[in-house]
Amino acid sequence: MRPSLTSRDIALVQIEAMRRGLGGPVADNMPPKLLPVFQPRRGELRYRCAYGGRSSAKSATFARAAAIFGFEESLRILCTRDTQDSIKESFHAELKSAIAGDKFLADHYDVGVDYLRGANGTEFIFRGLRHNIGSIKSMAQIDIAIVEEAEDVAEHSWEALEPTVRAPKSEIWTIWNPKVDGSPVDKRFRKMSPQRASIVEMNWRDNPWFSREMEELRQRDQMMMDPGKYACIWEGKYLQNSETRVFKNWRVEDFETATDVVLRFGADWGFSIDPTVLVRCYIVGRRLFIDHEAYMVGCEIVNTPDLFMTVPESERWPIVADSARPETISYMRSHGFPRIMPAIKGAKSLEEGVEWLQSFEIVVHPRCVNTINELTAYSYKTDPITGQAIPVLADKDNHMIDAIRYACEGARRMQSNVVTSRVADNEYNMLG
Repeated sequence: MRPSLTSRDIALVQIEAMRRGLGGPVADNMPPKLLPVFQPRRGELRYRCAYGGRSSAKSATFARAAAIFGFEESLRILCTRDTQDSIKESFHAELKSAIAGDKFLADHYDVGVDYLRGANGTEFIFRGLRHNIGSIKSMAQIDIAIVEEAEDVAEHSWEALEPTVRAPKSEIWTIWNPKVDGSPVDKRFRKMSPQRASIVEMNWRDNPWFSREMEELRQRDQMMMDPGKYACIWEGKYLQNSETRVFKNWRVEDFETATDVVLRFGADWGFSIDPTVLVRCYIVGRRLFIDHEAYMVGCEIVNTPDLFMTVPESERWPIVADSARPETISYMRSHGFPRIMPAIKGAKSLEEGVEWLQSFEIVVHPRCVNTINELTAYSYKTDPITGQAIPVLADKDNHMIDAIRYACEGARRMQSNVVTSRVADNEYNMLG
């Protein structure tokens, strides 16, 4: 007679199914974007990392994964951050919550006020790095080190920690919300990604359990916060120096588009890893409203008409597109967009177009996510010595911006001609 499976046996089968990509209860309780991070067995990777904004399920998922790894085999797991003055400031609460959410984990672990141990001998250790680096360096047999809130960890702490985690098959797991471009954790895991690393960006959109309450808070923050601060907190962007930001004259607002407005469309073509984009906007007085966008990286020319059709009425109205790809414009004309035309570029068309957009109050619909991201990130270059902004536009985060410039090109040129005509009339009158 075949012996019946124990609850532990069943849990191990479910964990194995997750590792093999077969789904099941363990896999279902992880965000899909983080599954590839935790499917490799311990020792197959050296680094498992996630960075991004608020409410993305990074910490909760890493805590659950750590508990699962410690269920599979007896491990010593160091949970650390820059400073930890008490157990309340540690990863303990995340682990406790993760363990309580799965019966097989709850049955396995003894969770105390300031400790956490597994029935198989797994032990979690909680230490702050800044004031305990000496004791951490003397620790033996650390199988997994989890560095939480890693944005705050100084370089000298990393230099001390990494060689300490040297047991066979040992790993370093890192979780952080980015703030500073070029911080120690940013350099180590984004600027120069190490070998045998799985590094994923996680934001609120990637959290399958993002609650209605958090969505209400996110929308409120998006309306009320400085765009740069919102992007850092919720979208995982670097916190920008406000002096370098090109656009400060915009906000996010849910609005209905009137039926009697003149719609303006602009398109920018993708090259390699750059996106193909289309934007729809309209002008009312000194306000520029942006209400629809299309955005796709790696869009083949044959798929571009379908992409553009996702923007309402784009086939009916004129579209002003980047003139660098005349063959693409020709293709679009013969595939449902007969009113598409090339943008007129000049020596100062970029700077003049940006300056013209800066003169408006720009209102962006919340569904235009890529437009919001670019308006937040678009920046001036900085002096490499002083770090101060210089009046030169950085050539990145500008695909939607370029499309908006193209869409408004006719209005800008008409306005410019009117101003020029008025100046000429005034000079003539003064001479007369």
